[in-house]
Parts: sequence; structure tokens; C-alpha cells
Amino acid sequence: MSFARGSVVVGVSGTPGSLEALRAAVGLARELRRPLAPVLAWSPPGGELAQRRAAQPQLLRLCEREALARLRACFDAALGGPPADVPYVPFVVRGRPGPVLVNIADHPDDVMVVGSGPRGRLARLLHGGTARYCVARSRSHVLVVPPPALLGEIPRRERHRVPYCFDEVEQRLGATLRADSP
Repeated sequence: MSFARGSVVVGVSGTPGSLEALRAAVGLARELRRPLAPVLAWSPPGGELAQRRAAQPQLLRLCEREALARLRACFDAALGGPPADVPYVPFVVRGRPGPVLVNIADHPDDVMVVGSGPRGRLARLLHGGTARYCVARSRSHVLVVPPPALLGEIPRRERHRVPYCFDEVEQRLGATLRADSP
């Protein structure tokens, strides 16, 4: 599913670790002269089970737009904007990050870049082990980037928080539902 053989595929979520992975991936893509495939995997609020019970197509479209906006914001936060000298195609895919990344970096010539994620048993339990999943299952090379040095300056409860503006999403959803109603 990768857009070019030998792509640099990077998992991005908005956490400080994923922003560090994005910086490393852009540098690697420049050095290797390869295209960049930034990937943001998303799930609907409440998870897939809640979506199956009460499907909300407007909410899914809104969540996908929010995920694309979050991916753009990650480029702004990590690099001050998308790189002008590296060709890239962003992927915003509904699903769990590990399987999505492994599916996109499906060629042995690809290089996958992921942040190391939270450390400690409880953190891994709550946040999952995307890097571990990718290392164990990927057919491509995997580069696991350590967290940024300044991560220790951020309060522990905020270190792996993904920025998500629920108020803005609720406002957009309300406007979308009002516009769609007869």
C-alpha cells in the first residue's frame, strides 16, 4: 500500500515522541533521497464497537477531517511546516496505528520510523505498544526514535497526550448535523 518503493513511512499522532519521529523521518528522507509517507491512524470516538452500534457518518467524516488537520499541525509543530525539498504524500487511515503502519510500509525497501512511546508497564498498557508491534511484524526496516530530551520537563500525565480539540469537533459536528437536517 506504500505509494513508492523505498519510502520513508513515519507514524505521527501529535505526541512529543511522534514529533521527534517526524523530524528524524524527514532528515532520513532527505539523506536517502526517498519520498516521505507520514501516517496518522485514527479511530472514532468511543472506538469501533461504539461506531458499529450507532453509526454516525457525519461524525466519521468530521473525525477524518480533524485527523488530517492534526497531521498538518504536526508538521507545523515539528518543522514549522511541510518540507519543501522532500516529496510526501500524507496518509490518514482509520484503524489502530501498528497494523496501519505495517500495512503501509509493506515493501522490504521501505523504512518505517516510529517514536519509542511511553516507558513502563502501565503506560504501555494504556497507550499500547505501537513500536513493539511494528518491530515484530514489519517487512520493512524499522527505526525506533527515542523520546525528545525535554520530555522530562513535561508533567507525566501530559507526556503522551494526543492533542484533540473536542469542543471544536462538537461545534463542527453540530453545524454539520444542522446543515444536513431538513
